[in-house]
Amino acid sequence: MSADAPVRAALARLKRWLVEDACPLWWERGADFANGGYFDRLGLDGRPAPGGKRLRVQARQAHAFALAAELGWMGPARAASRHGLSFVLGHEDGDGLYRLGATPGALDGMGLVYDQAFVLLALATVGRVFGDGDALEARAARLRERLGGFAEPLGGYREAAHLAEPLFANPNMHLFESFQAWSACGGDPAWRELAAGQARLALDRLIDPASGALDERYGASWRTAAAPQTRAVWPGHLYEWAWLLMNWSDGDETSAAAALRLIEAAERTGLDPTGAFAIFALDGALAPTDRGARLWAQTERARALARAAALTGDAALWRSAARACEAVEAFLDAPTRGVWRDWRRGDGVFVEEPAPASSFYHLVGAIAELERLFAG
Repeated sequence: MSADAPVRAALARLKRWLVEDACPLWWERGADFANGGYFDRLGLDGRPAPGGKRLRVQARQAHAFALAAELGWMGPARAASRHGLSFVLGHEDGDGLYRLGATPGALDGMGLVYDQAFVLLALATVGRVFGDGDALEARAARLRERLGGFAEPLGGYREAAHLAEPLFANPNMHLFESFQAWSACGGDPAWRELAAGQARLALDRLIDPASGALDERYGASWRTAAAPQTRAVWPGHLYEWAWLLMNWSDGDETSAAAALRLIEAAERTGLDPTGAFAIFALDGALAPTDRGARLWAQTERARALARAAALTGDAALWRSAARACEAVEAFLDAPTRGVWRDWRRGDGVFVEEPAPASSFYHLVGAIAELERLFAG
């Protein structure tokens, strides 16, 4: 049996789950046909759960349903994608940024700029898949111009235009993703230049040359806090950055090497004792601070390990990728087919709570990457 055979088998199961269970459920029950957009969560019974809507979820659903069309969902993918995107585009503010309600106030790296990154991603994917590119690129170019006001002089983007600190890796990671998505569409070379800038940010400012990892939060001018216990490292984001750097590298040895070091750090320090699940958080010394596990981190582990295995031909990486796929499937073992568990506690017990729609983006992204690796 070839080293990649278990991952191929997992891909077949995950695609079947996606097109037969998840896509129909999140369109038929996840879409808010009365008020527009998508519900933020579905209960484990597959019914909408109480709570408000987040802009990032609307953009992520638009992106995810467009990818689902490429993965073989024969349902109304264009309508499902447009349902989310239309809701997003209806919430453009007078300053050219997109908001749904009040701007998130917590300085946690998942505020205004984070949301704009997903608007850019949705515009790129919907345009590429469904052929609406010109009009959507014009919108994206306007948003790109507005984001220029958030640029940090040493690279990357600030949480707010005049806020020198704290600085966050997470929104910059997703801008890297979105700039890559637009660069892949061709056209305006400015997108490739912006993506290259985000790669330089990761390589020159964010990744610790000693540990090979990177933090979630930084001081002014991307300074790292001195005390390890005050720092936070999320293994899921190490895998996500690694995948983005490999996706960007196109033969560039520096980016690929940094990506492999990120994966090595996450595999060495960021797994539960069984080696089956990526845990949630470490401190700056890469010691565990939260041994719980979230679904999204397992998906990012699976696609990063699979890309690294394909890049290097390392059979051990294929074995680890297969274990990561098994972890993803463990989260999908829910009372209603098509929803998922979100949290697994450190003691191995899954939390009984609604499934966040935001994870659909991670699931479809991982499946799309596996499909790409094995295509042809």
